[in-house]
Amino acid sequence: MSIQVFGMPVSRGVAIGRAVLVASSRVDVAHYFVGADRVEHEIARLREARDAVAAELEALKRELPPEAPHELAALLDVHLMLLRDDALSSAVKQWMVERHYNAEWALSAQLEVLARQFDEMEDEYLRERKADVEQVVERLLRVLARGDGRAAPPAAAAQAARDFAGEDPLVLVANDVAPADMLQFKRSVFTGFVTDVGGRTSHTAIVARSMDIPAVVGAREASRLIRQDDWIVIDGDAGVVIVNPSPIVLEEYRFRQRQSELERARLDRLRHTPAVTLDGQPVELLANIELPDDAASALEAGAVGVGLFRSEFLFMNRDGDLPGEDEQFEAYRAAVTAMQGLPVTVRTVDIGADKPLERMSVHELRHEHALNPALGLRAIRWSLSEPGMFRQQLRAILRASAYGKVRVLIPMVAHLAEVRQVFEALARARQQLDDAGRAYGRVEVGAMIEVPAAALMIDRLLQHFDFVSIGTNDLIQYTLAIDRADEAVAHLYDPWHPAVLQLLQHTIARAGALGRGVAVCGEMAGDVAFTELLLAMGLRSFSMHPARIASVKQRVLRADTRHLQALLAQVMASEQPAVAMQQALQSRQPH
Repeated sequence: MSIQVFGMPVSRGVAIGRAVLVASSRVDVAHYFVGADRVEHEIARLREARDAVAAELEALKRELPPEAPHELAALLDVHLMLLRDDALSSAVKQWMVERHYNAEWALSAQLEVLARQFDEMEDEYLRERKADVEQVVERLLRVLARGDGRAAPPAAAAQAARDFAGEDPLVLVANDVAPADMLQFKRSVFTGFVTDVGGRTSHTAIVARSMDIPAVVGAREASRLIRQDDWIVIDGDAGVVIVNPSPIVLEEYRFRQRQSELERARLDRLRHTPAVTLDGQPVELLANIELPDDAASALEAGAVGVGLFRSEFLFMNRDGDLPGEDEQFEAYRAAVTAMQGLPVTVRTVDIGADKPLERMSVHELRHEHALNPALGLRAIRWSLSEPGMFRQQLRAILRASAYGKVRVLIPMVAHLAEVRQVFEALARARQQLDDAGRAYGRVEVGAMIEVPAAALMIDRLLQHFDFVSIGTNDLIQYTLAIDRADEAVAHLYDPWHPAVLQLLQHTIARAGALGRGVAVCGEMAGDVAFTELLLAMGLRSFSMHPARIASVKQRVLRADTRHLQALLAQVMASEQPAVAMQQALQSRQPH
């Protein structure tokens, strides 16, 4: 039976495929695909884990004191029986052979299937046996985590090829997807995402847009209603997920898919056309990247530089083993050399809020259970609280600047005291490199405008910084007091809010008046609904996910900034700026 699930559209287009559920387990589970040559190895890992858990349970049985209740021994016997049940091991093996899941993922996928079967049983006693299955699977997962299963480098795991033919397209369904998991899924085979939680600028949404694949977030009950292997359609334009669609509906969406592919091919022809408005204003279209390998796709998309290298992704998915100076240097240098002389702006690590680390430092983060992490120890606050690590990152960035044009971007600046500490750390890092005889180049230093306080004191900040970059995702969040990752208030997250637009206009105007560079690197930069508005405000530097560059360039090529500037006062004075902007643009179109 076909059902519809409604959520928030965050990445446009249509995806059709079989559902892959990533269950929320109490045990942290690694999810990655393995190549055909590694399947037998994964099966062996599972077999060894099963033997180890059986030995543990047998030992527990032997060590039971004589006075122990008979039920305890019976419970252990039940767990041993489930462990040795061919139905469980065969089904898990099938996930590995047919889908090329790693052992942990195969176990958690089969647990999801079994849990639903138990939930549907009428007999109460049988329903309660679900807990026994969960406990057995979690024992297996813990043993796998202790073994070599977690030792495989996540990057290598993520890139394992699925070179087998005849596979159905796959879409990911989860309660939520952590940023570290998104890194693994980024180069995988998923053609769409659905999550129960999240908002328009949650990290899952941002990465889905960067991959240019349809996504719906905040779909509440999606991971409960959708089953493994269900055929589903993700309508990324309407925010609708259709489960087991009828043939007629499926054909309609396949037609829309073909239309989207034709439009994408048409836009692709603009890749290397210079971005210049009709009245001759050159516009800089830069790329946001997460990893050095993304530089290639930035160049391919026609970016004229990297406006935001999110360095925190080098720190994620490492079980607390954070990258040292040399490893960071190699990553930054790889991005710089890949950009072939074009500028690369590296943002210092922006950890916290929706991007926590397994361990925030060499010791466990004391603040990891903060009530509101978005307002806590994150971004530059965290870096300044770990001065040794901060200088280590600065040294790595400075060393990479010997290989090309590099700029440093400081996130979440709000206090002049922080500014002084940043420049003291930079001076110390340079001195340490001088003492070690290491080469480095000149770097420009910029501040991210993400906090209303920074926008309001922009003149003072620009006495210290060479440029600013506006992070609209956080600027909107902090201006409107909205947790952008919370779907319960996601409808209040409004980039068109007059207060947000006034802060944007003020920042762009003051930076221009003082002769300093200003860019927008948040999601608004890649949203074509805002292209003309930002051009009217005087913005000439946009930084976005590479997949969005062609669409924004098309709008730039059709824009006349003289006409747009004449519309700005009218839009800014409106109670509904989005409507006013749309009407103003339509009135200037030829009839």
